Amino acid sequence: MRKNGRKLIAVFLASAMTLSMAGCGKSGDAGEQGTTKETNGTYNMTFIMPTRNEFNTAMEDGMMKYCKANGISLVSQDANQDSSKLIQYVETSKNQGDDAVVVLPIDSETIPQIVESAGDMKVVIVNRAPADMSVFSGNLTYVGSNEREAGTFQGEFVAKALKEKGETVAKPIILLGTVGAENTTARTESAKQALEDAGLSVEVVNELGAKWERSEALTMIQPLITTADYNCIIANNDAMALGAAEAIIAAGIDPKSIPIVGIDATVDGLQAVADGTLAMTVYQDAIGQGAGSIAAAVNMLKGNSNIAEGTDYRVDEENPNIVWIPFQPVYPDNVEDYQ
Repeated sequence: MRKNGRKLIAVFLASAMTLSMAGCGKSGDAGEQGTTKETNGTYNMTFIMPTRNEFNTAMEDGMMKYCKANGISLVSQDANQDSSKLIQYVETSKNQGDDAVVVLPIDSETIPQIVESAGDMKVVIVNRAPADMSVFSGNLTYVGSNEREAGTFQGEFVAKALKEKGETVAKPIILLGTVGAENTTARTESAKQALEDAGLSVEVVNELGAKWERSEALTMIQPLITTADYNCIIANNDAMALGAAEAIIAAGIDPKSIPIVGIDATVDGLQAVADGTLAMTVYQDAIGQGAGSIAAAVNMLKGNSNIAEGTDYRVDEENPNIVWIPFQPVYPDNVEDYQ
């Protein structure tokens, strides 16, 4: 359950009793270089995110709590969906002598540039991975969740809901994140596969690239709500699922009459599951990914063979430079455990 992430943070905080403490800088409106960085920590690091949203801020919070408990100085930077700016922040981190940089890439294709720009620094890629996971070795580590798990949970739930209605064909409208991105592709393909594995035929009505945004999803799906022949809506994240639900409600349709499913278990997503606006979501542990990525960086810097040492998370069986943070399905009957 989600409480595992909180338990992990509690363990980190308890360890502070034996560590010298240092402040953690947090990004805001301090200009191009982010905020002033505390420099009295055991290690100095930078976290670079593609944009500031609810999920990425929760990830940052996990990092900050770990840093505070372990005497680590951390600066956060928001690249504003600009890949060149993201690379510049990596170079700045290297030039100012940081021990490690944690990067949530805008797209996985930029990972080689990130590694090249980081030089000899330890690099942790968090949340968004390339198709070829063998690149993670040496100074490069990945911390994230198996994206296919999330789509599988969605597909299994939708299949059960449709079969209970006597449906034999799934006709989804699918709302995509960044088209071509590894997590978009994995979530989408696994959801379709789960529908087929459950014995349903799958006839995709439309796939809409809504860029993870609620407003974009609302705008794109609105013309289809009363014209297309669909029986479910599968979104790659909660924000887009909520945009779809908003369009459904605006059209005078009860959202409980059609399965609308998301991923991330954001605050708004969880509330929507609780009130029936969304049928289900999948919890992606943003706090755990944040804390786990800093822990991995520390373990690399210490030369520990287990980069998940000090956490409850699992190192990949085949690649010791990959740490998995599990997804967890959230339904109306267990949503309270996640709120």
